Amino acid sequence: MTSVRIGVHLPVAGQAASPEAIAQVAEEAERIGLDSVWSWERLMRPTVPIAMGGAGGPVMEAPEDFGLVYDPIETLTYVAARTSRITLGTSVLDALFQSPIILARRLATLDQLSQGRLVVGLGQGWMPQEFEAAGISMRRRGAGFEEHIEAMRAVWGPNPVHFAGRFYRIPEADIGPKPQQPGGPRILAGAAAPPAVERAARLGLGLTLVIFDWASVRDSIETFRVAAGAAGIDPDTLPVMLQVNGNVTTTPLDERGPLIGSPEQVAGDLLQASRLGVEHVYWNSEDDPLGQLPLLAQLRNG
Repeated sequence: MTSVRIGVHLPVAGQAASPEAIAQVAEEAERIGLDSVWSWERLMRPTVPIAMGGAGGPVMEAPEDFGLVYDPIETLTYVAARTSRITLGTSVLDALFQSPIILARRLATLDQLSQGRLVVGLGQGWMPQEFEAAGISMRRRGAGFEEHIEAMRAVWGPNPVHFAGRFYRIPEADIGPKPQQPGGPRILAGAAAPPAVERAARLGLGLTLVIFDWASVRDSIETFRVAAGAAGIDPDTLPVMLQVNGNVTTTPLDERGPLIGSPEQVAGDLLQASRLGVEHVYWNSEDDPLGQLPLLAQLRNG
């Protein structure tokens, strides 16, 4: 059995998304012994070409799936009621589109309803149209994201809560519910650029990376650990997780990316991930995730 935990994204986007499909994947993933299921956030699909992933990314038509995405928190609340053990994660939820007190209370409620099974992957967002629709300036990224995390942690802390920052203010008040997990659920930062990776470490967050190649993942993890140490935080206490945008396949592939290919090929990659200190790998399948589950079970239990 691999020491790396194994998870799968729920079918929350596109025409294949439905309450029935979401519940079926979640329940089957738990039944066969997978460790986690994941949701993600997208507010809209612009009708004009966009820079995918933000400035500097390839300009292209947005994927059709962006036009229909179930909300991540409501989805995981539904899944929490249909399961009893499996970890529930967001990878990722765009923190800046909600005020800290609203998002913190929603996440605390989900953590209570799921009996402490929540892991929260947060990102800053990258699509200008979404910032416009949410009424938030993109200039709030960076320092604003950092303060958002601090304000949510205050909400999850002891009453009375009080927070006074540059971007956010919470008048002194009793705020609940508190999360079931003391201090709040684990937070992962979805980050790629070195400043964002360093910020995550400095804040004592975990790190979730989309893997495209081993070299960039290795560099990001090293940057993360060095920054944590410089902040006086033991890097071994901060989880690192990888999202794979692709499939495990029934037969070996001659040309493949990391953690894509047959179970035998991917098992070797999981050893490499484990050596890098990765705690958790989860797949965002290009095909029906239900069909991925038996192959992921082979990796989990093989």
